[in-house]
Amino acid sequence: MAATLGFSAGVMILVSFVELLQQGIRTIGFGPAHLAFFASMLMMFLLDNAIPHDYMAEHNLPGNIHINKNLARTGLLVALGIGIHNFPEGLAVFVGGLSNLKLGAAIAFAIALHNIPEGIAVSVPVYAATGSRRKAFIWSALSGLAEPLGAVVAALLLLPFLNPGLLGIILSAVAGIMVFISIDELVPTSRACGYEHLSIVGFVIGMMVMALSLWVMGP
Repeated sequence: MAATLGFSAGVMILVSFVELLQQGIRTIGFGPAHLAFFASMLMMFLLDNAIPHDYMAEHNLPGNIHINKNLARTGLLVALGIGIHNFPEGLAVFVGGLSNLKLGAAIAFAIALHNIPEGIAVSVPVYAATGSRRKAFIWSALSGLAEPLGAVVAALLLLPFLNPGLLGIILSAVAGIMVFISIDELVPTSRACGYEHLSIVGFVIGMMVMALSLWVMGP
């Protein structure tokens, strides 16, 4: 998990700075692109403070959890928080794919990797409280469905008005969202797994793999 989360963060950060933000700069200029970039980071910061969520459950294996009435509530609250935070990730995949299908696939792959501990964070306390794998799976799946919902909303709201300028703003904003997710969630959670060197190795390999794939795929 340490290596996987680090890998995901490396992919997302390199894509954000090398591809998404650069496309925004080329389209709308240096200043406006960075304004959209930092505005989206501020938005994510405010969202994270208003509706916090964490990965507390991933540090507790099922055999070590004492079943009590608070566990189910914990799982549902974590599911709600993760679901809300997943919404802009769906938008990120949609916009990346709109700009370049291969870029969208790379973003989707990176986000899918970091959704693994999110699913654990939801399902472990629900399963420990109820003993039902079905309920644990359902609540974990529902929190993940916020991502395709974000893509659908983005398609409905953005496509009718999409033009090069708006796409440049959105690409820059998505870069900010992905950088925030990486530094606020992925890197700290990766290092918290107890294998800090694996976390860094995964991070660097993720950047290298993404750079290589962008080079091979070309424009």
